[in-house]
Amino acid sequence: MLNIVSVLIGLVALVLMIPAILPFVAILNWLLVPLALVGALIGMASSRNGGRNFCLIVAAFGALRLFAGGGIF
Repeated sequence: MLNIVSVLIGLVALVLMIPAILPFVAILNWLLVPLALVGALIGMASSRNGGRNFCLIVAAFGALRLFAGGGIF
């Protein structure tokens, strides 16, 4: 059950990261990366690893986007 919740949190974060690719909307990643990390924490309590791994990939993508834009753009 916790794995499903983790995957759903990761999907929400991923869908919200799609418009955050645009330059001045990228500041939204400051909220989405911690959301994906919360999903990864929930996924750690599960017996399966899929949700945790998915959330970590989503968080890494958002962090990479923040790094590439200098934290703002």
